[in-house]
Amino acid sequence: MHHRPDPLTVTALTIAVVSISASAPMIAYAAAPALALAFWRNLLAAGVLAPAAVARRGPELRQLVRGGKRREGGYSLLAGAALAVHFGAWMPSTKLTSVATATALVCTQPVWQGLIASRQGKRLPQATWIGIGMAVGGAALATGADIGVSGEAILGDLLALAGAVAGAVYTALGEQARTQLSTTTYTLVCYTTCAAGLLAVCLIGQVRLSGFDTTTWLVVLGLVIGPQLLGHSMLNYALHKISATTVSILALLEVPGAALIAWAWLDQLPPLSSLPGLSLLLAGVAVVLLARTRPTPTPHPTL
Repeated sequence: MHHRPDPLTVTALTIAVVSISASAPMIAYAAAPALALAFWRNLLAAGVLAPAAVARRGPELRQLVRGGKRREGGYSLLAGAALAVHFGAWMPSTKLTSVATATALVCTQPVWQGLIASRQGKRLPQATWIGIGMAVGGAALATGADIGVSGEAILGDLLALAGAVAGAVYTALGEQARTQLSTTTYTLVCYTTCAAGLLAVCLIGQVRLSGFDTTTWLVVLGLVIGPQLLGHSMLNYALHKISATTVSILALLEVPGAALIAWAWLDQLPPLSSLPGLSLLLAGVAVVLLARTRPTPTPHPTL
């Protein structure tokens, strides 16, 4: 049973929302290819997790290869591949369209999660379908507003949506893997697989992976410490005090948070014509989250 959050939980949630809100502006600011940022972000996060995973979960890691958890290991590998698609689509989108639009569109992940659940034969409440309709309509309005901006902005919108779909697939696969695996083991396999996939894409596409200035490396470090580790760790901590649905709704504050940071830091404002669509989109996602009858997954651990 969840009680009124204490000051420590409120502080944790505040840090979490600010941390994940800084993700898109940091990516847009960095003087490096988005795919390179995605690779380093996941590789370094895996490097941070590896010592703890080996020390605390060595037997479980061995079971993924030689023991009875190969099925869960397979789901973890697939989840890591989906996470690579998520990063490979969303992170470039922040450099093509406005930070606010890219963040809002990737936050439609719960909508796609609902559609995947429906495809799996799960019955969705009517309110969920209403929320899905609102969110899809809002996304269409926001993307339509970018037609007058540039073709690049529309490509960014589509990539952000693809990132949201991949994020939903990642979470669905993760739910299967997590039935028998610890968070540490699952996350390490995911991040390592994701980094390997992104490295392959970068090598094939001849994406530059080094030679960046000090500021860019500091941004990479900030992405690992902030959104990748600190932000979602704080959200996970808050789950002990408040419901997953409430945490998911609060995570939507990432959208206005990212827009404010982008305005203050990058002097970037989303087109006024996109605001009605973005507002409808967020309202729709909130309706989907509130309509859920069981605890929702932890918000996407990579934004």
